[in-house]
Amino acid sequence: MNPFEFSIPQNIIVGAGTLAKLPECAKKMGGTHAMILSGPTLKKMGVVDKAADSLKAAGIAADIFTDIEANPSVTTVEKATESYLASDADFLVALGGGSPMDVAKAVGVTAKYGGSITEYEGAHKVPGKIVPLIAIPTTAGTGSEVTAFSVITDHSRDYKLTVFSYELLPEYAILDPELLTSAPASVAAACGIDAFIHAEEAYISTAASPFSDAMAEKAMELIGKNIRRFVARRTDLEAAEAMLTGSLFAGIAFSYARLGNVHAMSHPVSAFFDVPHGVANAVLLPVIAEYNALADHGRYLKIYNYISEIPAYADEFEPMMLVGAIRELTAAIGIPASLTDAIRQAAKGKEVTAEEIESKIVPMAVDAMKSGNIAVNPRVSRQQDIEALYRKAL
Repeated sequence: MNPFEFSIPQNIIVGAGTLAKLPECAKKMGGTHAMILSGPTLKKMGVVDKAADSLKAAGIAADIFTDIEANPSVTTVEKATESYLASDADFLVALGGGSPMDVAKAVGVTAKYGGSITEYEGAHKVPGKIVPLIAIPTTAGTGSEVTAFSVITDHSRDYKLTVFSYELLPEYAILDPELLTSAPASVAAACGIDAFIHAEEAYISTAASPFSDAMAEKAMELIGKNIRRFVARRTDLEAAEAMLTGSLFAGIAFSYARLGNVHAMSHPVSAFFDVPHGVANAVLLPVIAEYNALADHGRYLKIYNYISEIPAYADEFEPMMLVGAIRELTAAIGIPASLTDAIRQAAKGKEVTAEEIESKIVPMAVDAMKSGNIAVNPRVSRQQDIEALYRKAL
């Protein structure tokens, strides 16, 4: 067993209606003026205004920035930082999925320490505590409310840069399943399977520990039992809360055990073709699970039983059964069958040729190899292996 350390320095609130605790959390941090970072859809739905109004009713000023796109860019971070500094706010509220949370963490860095977020790329380059941050997820997927990562797209390089620092952790996380009920089925599916993959990759990572295993196992249990039910009916609050909690535990698990080839390879797919992160992960998962089967030492059976509707026992189980179970699950919740399908769906009617996709295989593999996740994948991977996996996923 490898030596390991862990600490859980955050305050986490879970339950229906807990959005109402936002002003209380703000006051405990000493906050008097919020900047809420979110996306345009949640603004249109009235969720952003609901959060802002609750703060204002408690005597806390609130400004709003909602120009945050999927796969947010360095430019968006710069604009949000300018808005934050101009507002005289003294704390941040990230409301939404992984994109607003990634931006909020990045703004927390650049607003306090200056410069571009690109200057903090890599591990442990944030010099100290960032602007106080409260995270409120509206999707059950990223676990970003409890992770020490911010992932931002640098379009000048067609590259997703990662900032890793425990200083990025929000002071408070509020998980209210009522905020998930209006999510489209496609979003629920992509985010939910992303959360499952966080746990699955952390569980088989060579950096796994008994602590991360405990978080990953509970995450896979909660998500595996509830993802079909949640995608089918997002107003099922019991399923929604299970998904949110599972996503939370998965986020904690991969904060300590990291991930693997799925995430290393999905980030370039999103950067080059704008495929939603969860969809890219889900399409790659069965291909990489098959690749990693050679390194399995009993964990595939547990993963299988978390997601399969038909349990298996050790004397009858073969690792390839997990690959089949993954394909059955992703098909059931509406994930595209291949990477080519996912890329063409993301293009929204614009023609993407097979030749164009093929031309990006090597650049994507080069970028994937830069990820630290490759190093903890259970099966050793060279660039030519990554190229072959991309082609198989196509």
